[in-house]
Amino acid sequence: MGTPQKNQGKGFFAAMTSGFSMIGNAMQRSVNGLLGYEGLEVINPEGGKEDAEEEAQKGRWKQEERDGYWKMMHKYIGADVTSLVTLPVIIFEPMTMLQKMAELMEYCYLLDQADECEDPYLRLVYASSWAISVYYAYQRTWKPFNPILGETYEMANHGGITFIAEQVSHHPPMSAGHAENEHFTYDVTSKLKTKFLGNSVDVYPVGRTRVTLKRDGVVLDLVPPPTKVNNLIFGRTWIDSPGEMIMTNTTTGDKVVLYFQPCGWFGAGRYEVDGYVYNAAEEPMLLMTGKWNESMSYQPCDMEGEPEPGTEQKEVWHVAAAPQNDKFQYTYFAHKINSFETAPKKLLASDSRLRPDRYALEKGDMSKAGAEKSSLEERQRAEKRHRETNGHNFTPKWFDLTDEITPTPWGDLEVYQYNGKYTEHRAAVDSLGSTDEDDVQSKEFNPDDVQTKEFNPWQFGNLSAE
Repeated sequence: MGTPQKNQGKGFFAAMTSGFSMIGNAMQRSVNGLLGYEGLEVINPEGGKEDAEEEAQKGRWKQEERDGYWKMMHKYIGADVTSLVTLPVIIFEPMTMLQKMAELMEYCYLLDQADECEDPYLRLVYASSWAISVYYAYQRTWKPFNPILGETYEMANHGGITFIAEQVSHHPPMSAGHAENEHFTYDVTSKLKTKFLGNSVDVYPVGRTRVTLKRDGVVLDLVPPPTKVNNLIFGRTWIDSPGEMIMTNTTTGDKVVLYFQPCGWFGAGRYEVDGYVYNAAEEPMLLMTGKWNESMSYQPCDMEGEPEPGTEQKEVWHVAAAPQNDKFQYTYFAHKINSFETAPKKLLASDSRLRPDRYALEKGDMSKAGAEKSSLEERQRAEKRHRETNGHNFTPKWFDLTDEITPTPWGDLEVYQYNGKYTEHRAAVDSLGSTDEDDVQSKEFNPDDVQTKEFNPWQFGNLSAE
């Protein structure tokens, strides 16, 4: 029997809502002439096409801030604004992109289960559910800080893993990450690409994500869907990720293809994810269904993609409880990432936790956060001038640039590879004990004393005055 067609890839359990959501898939409602701005697109995910103007008056911006920001940004429509403009701290959360990468490790037990699983198709269910689980955190509408070149983020004391991420390039902004425990290794090179559309921005995850399951040496490759941030300036900001997520077992050729439904009018289809696990012959073996902000389940299916008679859905992942009315919509795990509870001994001075702008924003001091952010950015520019003047090239410490160029749906990517030096560093630190007064330890460190260890990702001395 044939493989289900792509237009059936939404899954059996989404059939009741998919037809309705297709009528208004992320339909853009223009507010013509609103505040003098022609063709402004405002979308209310909970409403219809007639309430765009009312929705446009809502959101986090004050009137004068909104107007000023629009006047500054409208000239960039159609451009990649990943690192093109300086943004106000009002739209930031007290976390960097490196820390955001680490949020994918919250439910890393799913990768442990994938490694322990002998069924090759169920293995993909566990692994793809792990990949989906982070989207609950990704729905936050605050922007993380762009890392400084050479900045790092370390994480320990969670799931038995060691995690290290480093900002390996500034133009274009690129990060590399590595995580490992007894069951798996995780390696990523990430280079976000954006397209500013006025009141929204499309975010394309140009990157390569690989997971190696240690028991059998299985290598999994992940291609996530793009993301759209709606109502950046006018209206309440919200995020959607319509499109396909594909995870391929490069060892066997098995794969899972999951469809993230776009949000339709009045929220139809929002959050829904459906798809199938296929064998190497592209025959459906298991169907998957759920919501990326809630849970994922699977069920055996026939060659037409229909549930096998006498079988039931089995849940493999459910989102953990989150704090109520949190200022930045943080999960409990996000708070742990920002804290020193997950910091290893002798934390690197280049760690994101030590950034003074991030820390000031976390404490609610917007003015200081803005000043510190500007100071860091100027110091980074000074370092760049120094390197160019002296013919120096920046070299990452924990990752090496390879000769590999990998294609992605949104462009080619230079691949960075973990060089193993961080593992050696941690082993050396752990063998020394913890008597050093400069040691930042999870149980001994007082967050209010963050300035006792200065943030220092710099390759040279203080060049900001040059």
